[in-house]
Amino acid sequence: MWDSRARDQHWVERNWPPRSDLKPGDPNILHETLVDREKIIFPHLHIKLGLMRQFFKALTTESNCFNYLVWAFLGLSIQKIKAGVFDGPQIRQLNKDERFSGSMSELEENAWLSYKNLVKEFLGNARAENYIEIVLKLLESYRELGCNMSIKMQFLHSHFANSPENLAAVSDKQGERFHQDLKVMEERYQGRWDLQMLADYCWSFKRECPQLEHARKSYKRKFLP
Repeated sequence: MWDSRARDQHWVERNWPPRSDLKPGDPNILHETLVDREKIIFPHLHIKLGLMRQFFKALTTESNCFNYLVWAFLGLSIQKIKAGVFDGPQIRQLNKDERFSGSMSELEENAWLSYKNLVKEFLGNARAENYIEIVLKLLESYRELGCNMSIKMQFLHSHFANSPENLAAVSDKQGERFHQDLKVMEERYQGRWDLQMLADYCWSFKRECPQLEHARKSYKRKFLP
């Protein structure tokens, strides 16, 4: 029953009561679930992107850190930077950029370093022994920076102890590929999302995998009269 509008309780309350059912028509529920909700976990890539987005949303447009992002990513609009719309390669670029860290204030740097430490010691291939301390430090630094409590941050705030130890064992290559493909299609269609864009995206798979067409032909020769 976590409610995104109860902002005064986000950084205080940890034990939110679970929903008794997931009936379509209830708040934030549009359709019936496809799988059991107990089998759903957040991939670590989505948690990383969610934390990054809240970090950038907390930056003021007058800060040196935000102005550096505008200069470093000239292809992104100010609205996208403010919304934290970054993909995997851009995040890796920022992680290696020392000038980006040098443009931050003390609060911003504390939150940024806590994020990098969390990615390495909790969301990486191996979990550090002091992972609880690492998660709590990140949450505290994000709270001081003024970040909002998103659903992915709420996962760390209230449920990180229930996360599997092999959280990063699942590859996110397919998810990363999906983000990259959509970025290309968005640039091609200038941000317009319609049926033509979706059709072009689907046909791109056929162009990249011509063996699929040959597989269909062999199937017809084998099974059809």
